[in-house]
Order: sequence, then C-alpha cells, then structure tokens
Amino acid sequence: MLRAVVFDLDGTIVDSRRDIAASANAALRAVGLPERSEDEIAGFVGEGSRRLIERAVAPRADLADLAHTAWMRHYGGHLLDTTRAYPGVRELLDRLSCPLAVHTNKPGDFARAILAGLGLAVRFARVVGSGDGPAKKPDPEGARLLLRALGVAAGDAVYVGDSRIDVATARAAGIPFLGAGWGLGGARELTLAGAETIARTVADLEGLLVAHRDAP
Repeated sequence: MLRAVVFDLDGTIVDSRRDIAASANAALRAVGLPERSEDEIAGFVGEGSRRLIERAVAPRADLADLAHTAWMRHYGGHLLDTTRAYPGVRELLDRLSCPLAVHTNKPGDFARAILAGLGLAVRFARVVGSGDGPAKKPDPEGARLLLRALGVAAGDAVYVGDSRIDVATARAAGIPFLGAGWGLGGARELTLAGAETIARTVADLEGLLVAHRDAP
C-alpha cells in the first residue's frame, strides 16, 4: 500500500544545478578564489549548502564562513534564474493521489520559494529543509517528522531521491526507496550506495509508484 511519497528536491524534482553552480562561483569570486566547473560543483551537492561551500573553497577552510555568507546572499536572489522542474515531474505530481512531501538539505525557505515560484508548492503537504528543525540528511528525523505529520507508517510510504544521501536517509528511516536515476547523483551513485530500484525516467518512476500503490 502506498499512502505517501517523500521526495528529495534538487536532482529529483527540480534541475537546479546551474543556479547552484552560479552562486557557488559568485561566492568563490567574493573570497578571491578561482571558479570551478558546473560539473565539479554539482558533485558537491547533497549534504547542505555549508558542506557544498566547504568543498568549493577547499583547501581554504578559513574562507568557508565568508564564502557561505556570500553564497546564501547570491543564491537567495537567483533561485529561479534557470531552475525548472524535470520534464514530466509536474504531470506525475498531478496524477499522484496520496499526500506528498519534500525532504531536502537545501535551506527550507529556499526550497519553499522554489516550489512556489514553479507553481508546485500546492502539490506538497509539507516541506522540511535545512533550518526547519531536524538535523540534515542522512539523519532520518526529518523524514520521520514528515511521516508523523502525514499520519503514515514508514512501510506505507516511499522515499524518492537521486543521491547516496537519500539512500542512507530512507534506509535509516525504514522507508522503501526508489532512485531518481536522472538526477545529480545519477544511477551509478545510487547503485554504489545500495539502491535496489532505480527509475531511469520519470515515466519509469510513475510505474514503480503505481506498483507500490497496488501492492497488497
């Protein structure tokens, strides 16, 4: 039985890599460091903005505080420059009849602003992000908070994400996991993290969710 779906945000619902990378490079410029490639920065995503910037400024850990402040300021003004929902995601969300939630390591205010700006906020009953209380993923408490709010047992939900962090979070929370193979982490990262079921496309994901819905 499927009574709720918890989605990761970046790399699962939305393609935000260009805006995240642009803001990371703005932060690097602000502290006098050279820019990095978009692909390199995309590899830093998943454990929250602070960790992203620590990786971007490495080995200059002494500049992390200043760079993170610069990233927050820049990204807050450029959340939706190029960020869009992945093709087919909007339609999938419309067709899902159970409650939906978002669990992300992105600052919660930024996550809600992106969903609202893309017209997707109304699809989600709850959004939990960094700064909303629980520890960041892979700590499972954010996912557990969402399930409690929705009144759903872990075994009656599915967690959808694109990274090893999402795999670990779902495992720790006891929620069945479906991988979003189109995302930032990609199918290889998900496989290495132990994900057993990976959707290569959004259409594949819908089929897997239907199978969970119809399971006895």
